Amino acid sequence: MKRYWVYFKYIVRHKWYVFLACLEWKVPLHLAIFHDWTKFTAREFKPYAHNFYNADGSKRDIRDKSGAYDPNKQPDEFKLAWLSHQRNKHHWQAWISIGDRGQPTAMPMPEKYVREMVADWTGAGRAISGRKDPWPWYSENMDKMILHYDTAILLNNLRGNKN
Repeated sequence: MKRYWVYFKYIVRHKWYVFLACLEWKVPLHLAIFHDWTKFTAREFKPYAHNFYNADGSKRDIRDKSGAYDPNKQPDEFKLAWLSHQRNKHHWQAWISIGDRGQPTAMPMPEKYVREMVADWTGAGRAISGRKDPWPWYSENMDKMILHYDTAILLNNLRGNKN
């Protein structure tokens, strides 16, 4: 039971920091309020709690030095939860079309979701490590992302403007 309480507190902390970042990044208020609501659903909550926390509430060490982890190296229960969660429009994975032969093609992300994605990175950084600047994490992980050219340009413009 402790892992669920600790994970619940993490979600609330994450959502708070994302909300604050959404205000900074000029994300529409409704997106800021409803950000990551799916993490409270049965489909995501229990698998996430089990993947990131031990029964005693201590953190499980699944992240690399950049703070990232590979969802495909996690148990199937978590992979299903992640598959559900990445359908949220602030995740770049939600904007990937996979053809019949398995070829991924990136679609352009609307600016409001790109801004929410950056706010999500900011909120996660603050909630997990206390770091507010999302750009070092992005620099270390951008090669793992499949982004449409226009989305990559927008991200780089946001990075340069810091808003």
